[in-house]
Amino acid sequence: MSTHKYFDKICCAVLAFTLVLTILFMNAESLGIQKSPSALGYETQLFDTSKVHTVDIIMNDWDEFIASCTDEEYVPCSVIIDNKAYKNVAIRAKGNTSLSNVQNYGNDRYSFKIEFDHYDSANTYYGLDKLSLNNIIQDNTYMKDYLTYQMMGYFGVSAPLCSYAQILVNGEEWGLYLAVEGVEESFLSRNYGNDYGELYKPDSTSMGGGRGNGGKFDMDDWQVDQDSADENSDSSANAKPDMHEGNNQFPERGMQKPGEIKQQGENMQPPNGFGQGGMQKPDMDGGKMGGMGSSDVSLIYSDDEYSSYSNIFDNAKTDISDTDKDRLIASLKKLNENSSIEEVVDVEEVVRYFVVHNFVCNFDSYTGSMIHNYYLYEEDGQFSMIPWDYNLAFGGFVGGSDAASLVNYPIDTPVSDGTVESRPMLSWIFENENYTELYHQYFAEFISQYFDSGYFAEMIDDVKAIISPYVESDPTKFCTYEEFEKGIDTLGEFCLLRAESVNAQLNGIIAAISDEQDKETFIDASGLSISAMGNMDGGKGGKMPEMPQNSREINQVE
Repeated sequence: MSTHKYFDKICCAVLAFTLVLTILFMNAESLGIQKSPSALGYETQLFDTSKVHTVDIIMNDWDEFIASCTDEEYVPCSVIIDNKAYKNVAIRAKGNTSLSNVQNYGNDRYSFKIEFDHYDSANTYYGLDKLSLNNIIQDNTYMKDYLTYQMMGYFGVSAPLCSYAQILVNGEEWGLYLAVEGVEESFLSRNYGNDYGELYKPDSTSMGGGRGNGGKFDMDDWQVDQDSADENSDSSANAKPDMHEGNNQFPERGMQKPGEIKQQGENMQPPNGFGQGGMQKPDMDGGKMGGMGSSDVSLIYSDDEYSSYSNIFDNAKTDISDTDKDRLIASLKKLNENSSIEEVVDVEEVVRYFVVHNFVCNFDSYTGSMIHNYYLYEEDGQFSMIPWDYNLAFGGFVGGSDAASLVNYPIDTPVSDGTVESRPMLSWIFENENYTELYHQYFAEFISQYFDSGYFAEMIDDVKAIISPYVESDPTKFCTYEEFEKGIDTLGEFCLLRAESVNAQLNGIIAAISDEQDKETFIDASGLSISAMGNMDGGKGGKMPEMPQNSREINQVE
């Protein structure tokens, strides 16, 4: 009897303890307990960055598949990743304009997307459902995407994992690619836990964006006759208004050149769409949104109609309900009113995102003329930004630009076409002194930790040593090995000079606002050639088609 004297009391205590744990678990978030990300095995497998991995695609009708790549249709295959085989997976080509570019270059080196769970929902690679294999087009450095994702992850941003992979086809070498974690279910679970929120990839239907991201896009559609376009746009009631006055435009591409400098008295001012003082309120009827995207991809609130945000909702990556749509619209309204920012923005995450994003000068992005290439994550009405597609970063979108203007690009007016306030997810940082101070504080931390410490110089040297033999033997590469060596050395020098300029901007030596900059204060970058790193005109076998002369041409393409 003595053995069981306290048995009932022990059982009651255990039951009570279990009940308390259950209540805590069910109400964890309301009590301030953050959801834990999920640990998935693929993090330490394919995305081990200390080596180049191998991905062997096994397919009997590879030539037929390559010939139909622009259809972006999934076909079955098997893959062997680092000697581990996976059968019955799906593969297709991926990209938007890059699909046409590969054809124009006379090259079959497409980017690919592999879905492990396409035919069997239980099939994954150590928990990974989707994998992108990027062909590293228009990037002689082989490192722009890789470096940016590494910077983002290093600085606490939820970013895709990536690593280098030698692609084989039926055992034969195809080329050195960048393997990138798909921003879908596995990514969401890894970063936000299994009870994650909603994911979107906003993209304008007028600008394409690849399968599932705004529809397919044909570069031939860009070559619209200018005279006809101007005539139609002047006479059509539905034509989009011109960009706001004062924007200098590329003579050939019809876009402002980010960071282009022109003399204005004693000051040097980039004509990137800012009025005096650097900001203007977006005027939806006056065409002052800037860029070529629509207002919803800029995250501008217009009204409460679902149809006004089709470029967001139609590109949802998670299943969404009307309740989800209402919540997003309500948050956009608060964001645009600059009210309750802490409720509708993950301040820490978004500030860190823009620190890295604005460092790397990527104008093929939310802060550029196209206004795309980002994921929007929303949970309980709060937004954050997830980085995507940086192969044209470090000035690659405007490769002919003066290196000094890019190295010294102003960190407080980073929008290349349009106003800062035409990008609501960014503008709140500069509309509140405390947020601006936080942004500057984090920028200083980033420069100190990543560059001043010597971490970057050592890291880029290590990566170059690891991938160089694979680049040299790459049978489908878009550049020569000598161009790769020049490109990666230029990238290293660009980043160190950019870090020096940012430090000077933070210290007030160089102005951080475009219309206050003076060329005489700039960090000297005269020895750099931006195009050496690769750009939109680069690649084997051809040039990019010319961009349209103005945004109205895009909107007339059916």
